[in-house]
This record gives sequence, C-alpha cells and structure tokens, in this order.
Amino acid sequence: MSTRSLLLIRHGQASFSADDYDRLSPVGEEQSRQLGSWLAACGSTPDLIAIGPRERHRHTAELCLEAAGIDLVPLMLDGLDEVDHRELLARHRPDMEGPGALRAELKQVPDPHRAFQRLFADAVTRWVDGAHDSEYQLTWPSFRSNVMAALQTLTEHPARTIWAVTSGGPIAVITNALIDAPLAQTFKLSWPLVNTGLTRLRLGQRGATLITYNAWPHLEHANEHHLVTLR
Repeated sequence: MSTRSLLLIRHGQASFSADDYDRLSPVGEEQSRQLGSWLAACGSTPDLIAIGPRERHRHTAELCLEAAGIDLVPLMLDGLDEVDHRELLARHRPDMEGPGALRAELKQVPDPHRAFQRLFADAVTRWVDGAHDSEYQLTWPSFRSNVMAALQTLTEHPARTIWAVTSGGPIAVITNALIDAPLAQTFKLSWPLVNTGLTRLRLGQRGATLITYNAWPHLEHANEHHLVTLR
C-alpha cells in the first residue's frame, strides 16, 4: 500500500497593520504563489485540499492551487481555525477590547511585532492554564479537541495526498500531540512557524506520524529573504 501524506500549510502573511488582519498582505500573496509553483515542480498533486474558515486560509489555498495549476474545491473544516486572538487579548487585557485599542497601543512601541508577540504569548498562557475557562467562549480544551477532530477527519479520508491550509495554533496542537510533548508547552511550537511553512505528516493505519516540521524550501528556492516572515 502506498504512503498517504498530509501537508499542513501555515497561511501566507496576513495584514498585521491593517484594519482587517484576516487579509493576506502582498508578501503573503507572493509566498502562496511561490509555494504552489514549488509544489508543482516537485510533482506534489493533492487529491484533497482542506482549509480553515478564515479568509487568509481560503486565499492562500486559492493562490497556491492557481500557481500549481490544480483545480480543486477546498473542504472547509472548523477544526483548522486559529485561536481567537481578539478574545484572548481582551480577557488578558480588558483595555484591549475596544476597536482600535490594540493598534493604538502597538503604535507607541518601537517594535510592534515583538510587542504583540509578548502580549499574545501572555494571553495564551492565561487561556491555557485553565483557571479562567468560564470567561472564554472557546476554552483551550475545546479548541484542542476541535483541532484533533479535524486531524482525525483527514486521517480517515480516503485521499492519498492532502494539503491543509491552516494557522499556527492548529499546527502547534497537532505537532505537540504527535511528539507527545507537555500540553502546557503547545504554543512554543507555534511561535517559530513561518508563513506558508510546511509540516508534513505520514498517515497510516495507526494514525499520523510527524515527518518534517516548519520547512520553507519554496522560499529558500526563491532566494528572497523578505519572503521569510513569522507574522
């Protein structure tokens, strides 16, 4: 029996400084095209492409498929959705709840990306520790359960080659589970993930096995350093 594979793809760079974060930036669009071209050159043709429900997931998939010359209708899975960073930040810092509050705060610091990373990491730690579950619409255990259910759906699907465009949170959850790392450390696997980076799983009768984590050969091949982004 031939090997089945699942390629987890982090979405292209979103619009960090825009009113609508969920839109791909021009860099994110180029990353997605580079990925599609590279995958096509490698002969990787999916039987199924799955996406999370966000616009950045859908657009990444569309640009990647177009560049690869592949015509597939994506399967949307809620379990491939990202954490709700707005709610996590608002519960951690109630002053962040109002529209524009986060952007206003980040404008006051010399390195907005680094400042956001610290703020979001603290918000995630509060969410994961379980002491405040009643304050969240979606608790950490429920989020993790949803992600693992999506993985189970893809593992049981008859497709032999699957691409799944998602976000750092689900990729971290799946990777953490497959390497049997402490649950509290899950999001340490999210922070280094590169936009359109690839995490490859082998699918078998006993489930999924991690083969590679957070690779970006398509961006290295392009030899454009500005395309390697984390946010």
